[in-house]
Amino acid sequence: MVEKPRVLEGYRVLDFTQFVAGPTCTRILAEMGADVIKVEPAPEGDRARSFGLRRGGTSTYYFQHNHSKRSLCIDTHHPQAKRIFHELVRHSDVLVENYAPGVIGRLGLDYETVSAINPKIVMASISMAGQTGPLSVKGGYDFIGQAYAGVTDLVGEPDRPPAMLSLALGDISTGVTTAMAIGFALLYRNATGEGQFIDASLLDNYFHMHELAVPVLSLRPDKFQPKRNGRMYQPSAPYGIFYANGGYVMICVTPHQWPAFCRAIGRPELINDPRFKEERLRVRNRDELTQITEQWLKTFPSVEAALDALDQHRVPCAPILTVQEAMAHPHHRERRTVRRVHDPIMGDFDIPGMPVKFRNWPDRTDVKASLLGQDNDDIMREVLGMSEDEIKGLYAQKVLVRADGASSR
Repeated sequence: MVEKPRVLEGYRVLDFTQFVAGPTCTRILAEMGADVIKVEPAPEGDRARSFGLRRGGTSTYYFQHNHSKRSLCIDTHHPQAKRIFHELVRHSDVLVENYAPGVIGRLGLDYETVSAINPKIVMASISMAGQTGPLSVKGGYDFIGQAYAGVTDLVGEPDRPPAMLSLALGDISTGVTTAMAIGFALLYRNATGEGQFIDASLLDNYFHMHELAVPVLSLRPDKFQPKRNGRMYQPSAPYGIFYANGGYVMICVTPHQWPAFCRAIGRPELINDPRFKEERLRVRNRDELTQITEQWLKTFPSVEAALDALDQHRVPCAPILTVQEAMAHPHHRERRTVRRVHDPIMGDFDIPGMPVKFRNWPDRTDVKASLLGQDNDDIMREVLGMSEDEIKGLYAQKVLVRADGASSR
């Protein structure tokens, strides 16, 4: 079956990003069919090239966040670089950057300049705290935005110091929401002809994740104080992580599922037990309810057997999987949540798939990640119409740089 054209085919994206948040945004645009030109500063390129497992000028970290893009490696400080950037802007639809605020302006690519060259362009700037406000001058990464958003204080055990998440939740989510915003801006541009500037920040994205606390705190600041959950979700019970034979299980019982849970554990008399018949009572008597739940779980020979018993009554539950176990799960493999890819240097390995599934555009597995500067020549010829002699001159002046073995494909 011939794959249908993807929604962003025909669009060109200039990618001035590094590490995770910005590259996630532009990688999604690339997966949707856009021609993404990743501009990498000479001589080292995106610093992510040195992260993860490294081999032969590439790395697993770089591949995951930058596959499906073309690499243009250029001395960003060379006088000719600004001219090349401005010509690329003239021939592009989108520009994405995630440098510290002010850096992109020093490259001659602030929105005022970019929009004067190409009034229809959509530009997105991603930073820790945004382009305005008292914190905008601060540099920072995922964990800094998380701390300022009041998220870190909610991670860990209630009686111990806050803890750090072991994944780039804010970076990835900011990349996803910025890609979403660019899609909206392109729809608006197609309807009106007007470009757009998008100011995206990790801090804003993290704060947006507060699902309950903000309005309650606003109305009752003296009566409500969010607490670290530890292994139990404080607003409900039984709701959290429980010990079972062979591992841990996650059980999430909301009020309307309480009768089903009681039947699942063979204790229907608990439905109207004075200690547990209302949610506030179950929260108050959490320790006793946890003991009952874990005693029942230990009657099963394995986590899987306990989960089967809960599933029969449609009680939300799950095993606590390691990353390796999650990667091997047949559900994730069937849906390509875990995607097997091939790189001529790294070999075969797994990366995450797209976070949403399109019926007409299945996740590609033949994705490639360019070596540093591998696409210089093609971009100069195809986009800017340069001759071979002009391109050779840029190499001679060290305006363009490419890694050994990174000749154009």
